Amino acid sequence: MNLIAGSLEGALAFVQAVDAGSFTAAAARLRLTKSAVGRKVLQLEQRLGVRLLNRTTRRLSLTADGEIYYEACRRALAGLSEAQDVIAAGRQAPAGVVRLALPLAFGRRWVAPVLFGLAKDHPALRLEIGFDDHRSDLVDDGIDLAVRLGPLADNASLTARRLGTQRSLLCASPAYLATAGTPADIQGLAQHALLVYGRRDFINPWPLPDGNGTMLYQPQARLMIGDGDALLQVAVAGCGIAFLPDWLAGNSLRRGELVPVLMSSAVDTAPIHLLWSAGRVVPPRMRVIIDALVAHAALLHERS
Repeated sequence: MNLIAGSLEGALAFVQAVDAGSFTAAAARLRLTKSAVGRKVLQLEQRLGVRLLNRTTRRLSLTADGEIYYEACRRALAGLSEAQDVIAAGRQAPAGVVRLALPLAFGRRWVAPVLFGLAKDHPALRLEIGFDDHRSDLVDDGIDLAVRLGPLADNASLTARRLGTQRSLLCASPAYLATAGTPADIQGLAQHALLVYGRRDFINPWPLPDGNGTMLYQPQARLMIGDGDALLQVAVAGCGIAFLPDWLAGNSLRRGELVPVLMSSAVDTAPIHLLWSAGRVVPPRMRVIIDALVAHAALLHERS
């Protein structure tokens, strides 16, 4: 690490001066004299070989180099502070606020019960949970943890922990098949009422086994629904054939409300990941959630 002795003290004095707006206010925060704060910042500028602050009798303002260095110092000092909090917390009970972004149906059915159990076990843990199939930006939206279904884009600012794989299969109610008949092959699906998850501008193709591997079948939807639970309900009600994930359709299949169509087993359709900002020290309030979801992920595989 190419840190010159005293740089950390200078960086702290610099950040405090910018945040407080003056050397006098920064000195009160740091319990130093005004001249000591000014000297530390001046020594920092001399080490760096650039001017960080414009000084007048009334105010301080950042130079262009100062703006760059301020943002870097602020992130570094925040990381140090967070690391100290984690070490100080040690094995204490998780406490504080965790903001989570979850997919609608999967979040409600699979993730939320784990979180509710943690909230019961850890009274000092506060959870703010949002359910939405649209992918939020963790940094811009202030999200601590997010669960994502589907492939991830390359993003060096995020850490991803794989929880498992979503598997899906074609299924319909016995009543629908008794009336409409059972398709003999994939091409026969075109003669049936198909129930599709999607939106007006987006419909997921169905990756169906065709004997030679997997083909992407683009369904023509009789009903297009942007909510997994509602899609399950219309399939159970006998409105057509749906391509449903096992975590959603599993109980209905076991009860006989739905039966598989054309497929002897489910196919892998999407990875499932837990995401959080990279580079940050994970505090106990987040760690307890990550560990619980990773441990619970085995149940999804067993049910499939």
